[in-house]
Amino acid sequence: MSGSRRLAADATLRAASAAHIPAVPRASYPLRPGNFVRPLVDGEPAFRRIGEAVLAARRSVWVTIAYIDRTAQLPDGHGTVFDLLERAAARGLDVRVLFWREPRLREVEPDSSHFEGNAADLAWLRERGARLHARWDRLPDGFCQHQKSWIVDAGEPAEIAFVGGINLDANSIAPPGHAPRGTPQIHDVYLELRGPCATDVHHNFVQRWNEASDRAEPGGVWPDARSAGALAFPARLSRPAGPVPVQITRTVLAGRYADATAAPGGQPFPIAAGEASVLEQYLAAIGAARRSLYLENQAIGSPGVVDALEAALSRGVEVVFLVPGNAHPAFIEARREPLAAFFFEKLARLGRFEHFTLAAIAASHADGRYDEIYVHSKLALVDDAWCTIGSTNIAERSFHQDTELNASLWHPECVRALRQELLLEHLGLDTADFDDRDALRAFREIACRNAERRVSREPLAGLAYAIDPEKYGA
Repeated sequence: MSGSRRLAADATLRAASAAHIPAVPRASYPLRPGNFVRPLVDGEPAFRRIGEAVLAARRSVWVTIAYIDRTAQLPDGHGTVFDLLERAAARGLDVRVLFWREPRLREVEPDSSHFEGNAADLAWLRERGARLHARWDRLPDGFCQHQKSWIVDAGEPAEIAFVGGINLDANSIAPPGHAPRGTPQIHDVYLELRGPCATDVHHNFVQRWNEASDRAEPGGVWPDARSAGALAFPARLSRPAGPVPVQITRTVLAGRYADATAAPGGQPFPIAAGEASVLEQYLAAIGAARRSLYLENQAIGSPGVVDALEAALSRGVEVVFLVPGNAHPAFIEARREPLAAFFFEKLARLGRFEHFTLAAIAASHADGRYDEIYVHSKLALVDDAWCTIGSTNIAERSFHQDTELNASLWHPECVRALRQELLLEHLGLDTADFDDRDALRAFREIACRNAERRVSREPLAGLAYAIDPEKYGA
């Protein structure tokens, strides 16, 4: 990049502001100033940092888990997640885990790793002499308690929270692009949080723990109902830890929880009526975009979001959307449903804009073979100034029925650095000297060239390749 272009990019960064992107007014948690944030890209760095935080914990470790392979090994010799948590409990820490309970899961997702709290799971805990405390929480109609969060030393001055979408399985922990050939690989993201917003993650855990669906059911708690009772809601905010404004947003199904106790400094929220603040935040942020939108998600299945993307493209906004090259089975199945045709027509319209790129990532080999890297991350970046990271898929059930947790932040320096890190991984290109629009144009150019390379079975430049929106999942 020329010196003049570097200066222009630097000027764009200095002038960048997230003030045009609104926070969500109808949410359990307000926008909190004064936070430290650290994006953790991919499972190995994420669980390395989580392991460090758990080892340093002084009082408590609380976790929400959806999918888990109890044999998956964490980095740095920590063993399994149960090994890590049991060592914390052995030090006298208050260790609590909220597991999703869905006994019918294996009927619809036979390859999923799940710790549903059945007789075999409870016997396994008994054999280990497990000292952690657990409750199981379910939703009706097979919907998922999909939050993935960690709160270390809740309510203490050193409180740390982690929010994201990474499942606890071996393929999610291995670094994308570096696993042995033929090994399934997954790209995902977590976000470390310190400061007042961590108190909101604390509040969310307390609300769910106290009203966990199976807390009074046989086998719905470990080891028994008397050993780990109800928790008190946080009474004060964590002290400021940095310069970043953050808002915690959620999806909560109506009728699932009832206690409307407000988070410190917030207002009581009628949680019995449900919450859809993640969707509201996505639509507000996309609607406010002026320059660029970069999204990564396991799904592109929300008509409202696709409409918002089309409106942004019509305003001239550069858009890149990274998805799994192997579309989710539910997406493929929906292609066969006549009632879903309207949605796929919307998706196809996005491809008519030259400045829209639908893409996936894969590791390539000299012999012309490719190992798809499954995009499981759930994030969006707007104008190099705002981003959201969490557990929420861009899909109707994630926005309305599954229980989800996201953290959104307003901080150009942090968002720009995350964009550079993601594109360096996906493109093999350092975009530090690019502004946001030039970076997404470079993404499009490389991805489109890589799509041509795949036709002739050539190695890719980086990982990303373009997909035709009209044919995706067909």
